Amino acid sequence: MKVTLKRSKIVIVGGGITGLTTAYYLQQKAMEDDLSLEIVLIESSLRLGGKIHTVRKNGYIIERGPESFFDTSNSVHSLARDLKIEHKIIQNNNGRTFIAIGNKLHQIPSNLLLGGSPKILSVLTSNFLSLSGKIRAAGDLLLPKLSHEKDEPISDFFRRRFGKELVENLVEPVIAGTYAGDVDHVSMQSMFPQFYQLEKDYGSLLLGMKKTGRGIYALFDMPGEIHYESFDGGLETMVESLEAALTNVTILKGLKVDTIEKNTDLTQQLYLNDGTSIQADQIVVTTPFNVTKKIFRDSETLHNMDTMNYATIATVTLAFDREVVQKYTDAMNFFVSRNSDFAITTCTWSNRKFDHVAPEGHELIRVYIGRVGDESIVELSDSEIEKIVLQDLKKAIGLNERPSLMIVARWKESMPQYTIGHEERVQLLKAQFCKEFPNVYLTGSSYEGISIPDCVTQGKETAERIISQLTQGK
Repeated sequence: MKVTLKRSKIVIVGGGITGLTTAYYLQQKAMEDDLSLEIVLIESSLRLGGKIHTVRKNGYIIERGPESFFDTSNSVHSLARDLKIEHKIIQNNNGRTFIAIGNKLHQIPSNLLLGGSPKILSVLTSNFLSLSGKIRAAGDLLLPKLSHEKDEPISDFFRRRFGKELVENLVEPVIAGTYAGDVDHVSMQSMFPQFYQLEKDYGSLLLGMKKTGRGIYALFDMPGEIHYESFDGGLETMVESLEAALTNVTILKGLKVDTIEKNTDLTQQLYLNDGTSIQADQIVVTTPFNVTKKIFRDSETLHNMDTMNYATIATVTLAFDREVVQKYTDAMNFFVSRNSDFAITTCTWSNRKFDHVAPEGHELIRVYIGRVGDESIVELSDSEIEKIVLQDLKKAIGLNERPSLMIVARWKESMPQYTIGHEERVQLLKAQFCKEFPNVYLTGSSYEGISIPDCVTQGKETAERIISQLTQGK
């Protein structure tokens, strides 16, 4: 049935994956239901995609930002299906995973991260824990479950279940290497709520992981094994497909929103850095929370909230001739414990993880540097960073050659830290902000998930809420 509405102007601030997804699903719903919408997307940089940035150079496919995703919600697959690029999704190859402790690499049990019935015995016999550490970790099989009435740090939860050593030698390196997070402050409820459910249902996390076949990264309602995934041609394939599909959306690049103010008729006025302004009926703001606070100068709600903590990191990608990489030839990645002699936080052999990202006979190695409390290293020059990274790779895997190609990408304050009470704060923030600006939607990685699938989900749900509000009672 055709819904007749006055023409509504919707402005989306931010052209990252959340903003692009919101624009796409608004456009699709408008076409399906013959709605009269004018959609404008504003991006401050000259390119779309936000942190997703693929470099295709000399036969290499290099990700300057995130390099893969876990689509446990099926949101990326659903979007790719709508864009007719689902056939371009690729999955990771198999390879060994290690933890760097001291100056040595220790293999961690297969399936522990990605699911597929991790074997309890393999955890208790692995060499990344001492004998006392193994005995304490085995205590998880006997410890009672708790009710979890309050949020707690990730470290407290896993330390209670498995002991201090497993937290230091496994949990902290994985969290720091994936999210640049500080496990002593990051919220368990916001990041890994599935483990609360696992403890509730099975008591022991080890038994729960074994019986459900779900590893550390797997969401509780996702059966079986999961995979790292990307797209043929890199993650920017999805961004390019979205941009090409936005045929009924006006895209403004290289413009920054300075302020947003309310008009007397329930519309909003966006003031841009080129001196112009745009009047909008609805606005979707996907910028980081600390940036959003500055845009809404008159919002008591936002300015009564503390600024959000963000981690500053850099990705460093290096290419080598395969013959010079002679150790750990079947390794896919390693994470780095704080109890180590390394500056890097994680290392991945990208060409082993995914096919066709490097020319034949070459290795493509990617590392992260920087984490909460260690941001200064990211400010060093490219040559200083290269020196540090090569020193770490020499110690870790015996690599003693200079790269034929190196790309450093710095991401200042790019990884939001969901500290204790994050979920409750976000609910309160949105409820109060809605009273101040009822036609403005706050969404994106600062709020309800930082992964690519989380951002896609938020974008689609935001589009659905706007359409519902516009058509309510019509």
